[in-house]
Amino acid sequence: MQEIMKYLKKYGQRLDSEIAEATGIPLVKVRGYIDDLSAQGEIMKCKVTRFVGDVAQEGVLCRAAGSIPPSSPGRKPGARAAS
Repeated sequence: MQEIMKYLKKYGQRLDSEIAEATGIPLVKVRGYIDDLSAQGEIMKCKVTRFVGDVAQEGVLCRAAGSIPPSSPGRKPGARAAS
């Protein structure tokens, strides 16, 4: 489980399949560890569906608890233009 936490802290928000591929831990075990870490409050997780072409891929997206992803570049709704 510590390997998953280190990976999330280093690379930020990732899918369970990406974590499994990068760490070499089988996907079934990664999902079990994610459930345990979520129950302990160490990570935040949510189910997602991504579409690659016409194919839907379901997975679990997770990140270390307390970390806020960086804001995306570009203008934000409600932002005022600099004068």
